[in-house]
Amino acid sequence: MISMVDRKFERVRRHKRVRNKISGTPERPRLCVFRSNSNITVQIIDDVAGNTLCSASTLDKEIKEKHANKVAAKEVGALIAKRAIEKNISEVVFDRGGYIYHGVIKELAEAAREGGLKF
Repeated sequence: MISMVDRKFERVRRHKRVRNKISGTPERPRLCVFRSNSNITVQIIDDVAGNTLCSASTLDKEIKEKHANKVAAKEVGALIAKRAIEKNISEVVFDRGGYIYHGVIKELAEAAREGGLKF
């Protein structure tokens, strides 16, 4: 009998492996990405203090595209970069959340870089 691969479990395993290697500091916080079938959420987190410094999502009013696609990812990436620059955050550590750096995640990262974030 062929067993099915639990994709969510495998993503969480990859995410834990990534989180063992990276951590957000006050000087260089962590840009964390979560992608569901319907939305994209991004947070900039200071892991030392345990605070979320700023966030953006496809659920925000500034975002026109309300789906988890590449167009929405570009808008969310630009919005998180704008909000981070307003709070004097220019360098971050990118946490892809266990997702493959491809498609939506790649578009979001490139839009954040174009918005002024360095990672």
